[in-house]
Amino acid sequence: MQNGLLLLSYLIGSISFIIGLKMLSHPDTARKGNLYAAVGMTIAILATIFLFVDQNGNHLGNYIWIFAGLIIGTVVGTMAAKKVQMTAMPQMVSLFNGMGGACAGIISIVEFRHMLHAGIDITTEPMQALTILAGLVIGTVSFTGSMIAFGKLNGNINDRVLPAQQVVNIGLLLIILAILIAMLTGITGVDVSLLFWALLGISALYGILFVMPIGGADMPVVISLLNSFTGVAAACGGFLYDNPVMLTGGILVGSAGTILTILMCKAMNRSLTNVIVGAFGGNKAGAGPAADAGGTTKEISLSDTAVLMAYSKKVVIVPGYGLAVAQAQHTCHELEKVLEEKGVEVKYAIHPVAGRMPGHMNVLLAEADVPYEKLLEMEEINPEFAQTDVVLVLGANDVVNPAAKNDPSSPIYGMPILDVENATHVIVNKRSMKPGYAGIENALFFQPKTSMLFGDAKKVLQDLVSEMKQM
Repeated sequence: MQNGLLLLSYLIGSISFIIGLKMLSHPDTARKGNLYAAVGMTIAILATIFLFVDQNGNHLGNYIWIFAGLIIGTVVGTMAAKKVQMTAMPQMVSLFNGMGGACAGIISIVEFRHMLHAGIDITTEPMQALTILAGLVIGTVSFTGSMIAFGKLNGNINDRVLPAQQVVNIGLLLIILAILIAMLTGITGVDVSLLFWALLGISALYGILFVMPIGGADMPVVISLLNSFTGVAAACGGFLYDNPVMLTGGILVGSAGTILTILMCKAMNRSLTNVIVGAFGGNKAGAGPAADAGGTTKEISLSDTAVLMAYSKKVVIVPGYGLAVAQAQHTCHELEKVLEEKGVEVKYAIHPVAGRMPGHMNVLLAEADVPYEKLLEMEEINPEFAQTDVVLVLGANDVVNPAAKNDPSSPIYGMPILDVENATHVIVNKRSMKPGYAGIENALFFQPKTSMLFGDAKKVLQDLVSEMKQM
């Protein structure tokens, strides 16, 4: 009876994951989808704690330790999620993803020790051993890589490219593969415990060196890729424990992360290999078109901006990381409503890699209750710029840089961008002329139809709203 109830709970949990993931595809249902998945996970956890019985008829036990961990994790996670600012959301995603990878790695360590204590020769259980070792490698790479991504996104770690970096990385991968073969076949005669800990250490080092040279403009792709790693590592745990809900969750996360990574690479017109090897947006980007942009910028006043936008027929807003830094999404939505009251059509142009993580701008604007139908992806909005009176760029930089189309020497050459230069007027709001996350100058700022509106995005938007209300 208990086994039947346990399997039923796992089935409910698996179905809730699938439904929740489907609902996450639209902002209107995303919150419910998250809750559905959370409820399914809660059911699966409680069912495992109270209904699981091993081959000897024993329950889990250790309830004090289990619930102490659950309570502490719930409290810490809830407090962290409530206090985090939208600007720090990518860091939190990296941190949480790293914790998932660490859990998968710890599971592998525990199960490997169990095999040794039981006196099992891992060469006699190749599938179980392979699952344990795969979970260790992938989970450890995800953990250390996510921690480096966290540090880079948080500004604590700079891009660093070692001499012969890619040769070193390939060498580490070959060493990992050699250790796996040696452990599974027992051909070396070396103590299997030493090989296991060596595998752990080399995997951790590879995770660090794998992410370290990847530049800032590629971090959304890296976060998505590391997320898929964690999913695969969790699926290994599902295989190991013959746990359907853990397997389902891992497969969903792994496949979704992989698909998202491929889509983002396509949006950047680059292969995943090029992302990993190219260090796009890293230190080398500083040698890009900065020196060639030349020209002078033209500033525009708040009052002139207000008049120009208020008497336009169509305005397109391009949100970027600067909008998130200023926490100006609500004020931006207020500006949108004021413009619409004056008969102006307002839309938002969303670049796939704007911000610091996949979907960053969508999440930011959804928080401010901006209607989803006004958020247009790059392919949808680009044809409309030619019929747009004013484009207001709020803190975006690399995703509107025309060097991606017309400067073969630029590090971002070939990346599809938002064609804002086709609009009649382009107004760019920035704090300063500092380059974007890719570290290169933006030729758009020096074009005749572009005007610069310097200042904090939130303050500028508040003043624009006040100006327009008085008109």
